[in-house]
Amino acid sequence: MVVRAVRNAARGTARTSARAAAGAAVAGLVALAVTGCGLLTTDSGSPDAPAAASSPATSSAAGDVPVKADPAVLAALPARLEADGTTITVGDPAAPRTVHIYEDPRCPICKAFEASAGPQLAALAKAGDVRLQYTLASFLDDNLKGSGSKKAAGALRASVEAGTGAFATYHELLYANQPQEQVDGFTDAYLLELAGKVKGLRGAAFDSAVRKQSHADFVTASEDAFVKSGATGTPYVKIDGKAVSQADLQKLFDPVSFAALLRQSGIGG
Repeated sequence: MVVRAVRNAARGTARTSARAAAGAAVAGLVALAVTGCGLLTTDSGSPDAPAAASSPATSSAAGDVPVKADPAVLAALPARLEADGTTITVGDPAAPRTVHIYEDPRCPICKAFEASAGPQLAALAKAGDVRLQYTLASFLDDNLKGSGSKKAAGALRASVEAGTGAFATYHELLYANQPQEQVDGFTDAYLLELAGKVKGLRGAAFDSAVRKQSHADFVTASEDAFVKSGATGTPYVKIDGKAVSQADLQKLFDPVSFAALLRQSGIGG
């Protein structure tokens, strides 16, 4: 359990550096990208989230980078659970390139990543250029106490069964409406409320799966897969099996920089 060990060790030694990183906007963004959720912690046990990173760029100088997810694009994206029992693939499973994302639904830095990178990833998946793969972690429930990460991950798993567009749309909604991590706000009632905004998602099967946490085994297996992946925090991104380098992590939080990073890997125009 290397990731947990690193997180626990970091709590006692990183508080001073976390506060310092939060003091400067640009430096804070770089520190945020390098650590993600689960490494640098504040006195409350919560990962620092510098203000600069909670406000990702919302416009593109190039004019060709989506800055908001298109509902029609999300609604067209199929999702399926892979044979490993933990990986959720979005888009054409035969797409030539893969972007694999490791996230914890409670992580505010994952929200920042989804706000900046999510729209263009969805567009690329719709175009058939990439398949998106997700591994859902839930370690923040242990770090901060509560069950919101586990419940949200289970609800996302249940949405896979609801047909084309359900997972992609629900995934975007959960991050766009993410409660503050300390609040543990992903309750059954809130998850169902948000699901009501996704066409065709609510129903007896989905509602029961959320209320009864029917996918608890999946949630546990997904957290184990996250730990074994080598990820040291969330979000953690691999492009065609290769993790985004430490030097490039800050690019995950700016749409234009992220588009350029993808082009360097041969993805996009």
